[in-house]
Amino acid sequence: MSARQDHFRLIVYAPALIGDDGRPLSVVHGMERALPGLRLEWTTSEKEALIALPNRDEWVAADKIDGGFPFLCNDDDDNLVTLTGLENPGGPCDQPQLEVFARLPLNADATSAAVDVLEAVAEGACARWGHLTPFLAAVDIAEQTAPTLAGPPSPPRGLPALKLPEKIRSPEIPHRLGWLNYWSAAAARAIGFPDPARDADLLSRARRTSTGGWVVQLTEAPLDLDNPAHLDALKRAYGRFPEIGGRSTP
Repeated sequence: MSARQDHFRLIVYAPALIGDDGRPLSVVHGMERALPGLRLEWTTSEKEALIALPNRDEWVAADKIDGGFPFLCNDDDDNLVTLTGLENPGGPCDQPQLEVFARLPLNADATSAAVDVLEAVAEGACARWGHLTPFLAAVDIAEQTAPTLAGPPSPPRGLPALKLPEKIRSPEIPHRLGWLNYWSAAAARAIGFPDPARDADLLSRARRTSTGGWVVQLTEAPLDLDNPAHLDALKRAYGRFPEIGGRSTP
């Protein structure tokens, strides 16, 4: 694995928060349970000074930041974990949505807990879909939809071009793939997963969640697109699910 892939990026997409929605605390508590020893009991000032939160749960429940929830982190610069939630008012199909972002270190502990972390955050947020991916791979995957001055995107590594989120016909359809993929029951139906005849390999690395969703792992080790086998696995998954990224023809 490339030494530069120094952290994981996690993002899940969920319906917007409404009123006294308990999902922010469900996400925080679930992430702490999933990663042993994690305590998200700090935030930062505008000058990035660390601030302890002795009443963290009350603060998170009360502080609805622009339809999301405030920035949280641990107190460990060598193994930094961060978490926050933001509302995107211009989500797919013109529906506002909650977008939850986390950063985790790419180390042995986080890697072994990664499936549990993604499941906990996604299920706590009641997410439609999401993924957890090493940063460098996520950068290349993001370029599949990045607009360019010349027009359509020119994805790296022979990856397929993906439609912009606003061009995708349903909020349940994932915009892209990652190393670990969370698909709600609705998202799985939308993309046609699972098909036992075609998905035996993916099912061997998949977990069904308590709500009927799935966490699906593309490769055994964290995704490294400098590894030809990993790049091939990503391309095969895009070929299997043309709905992802809005590529199927109605």
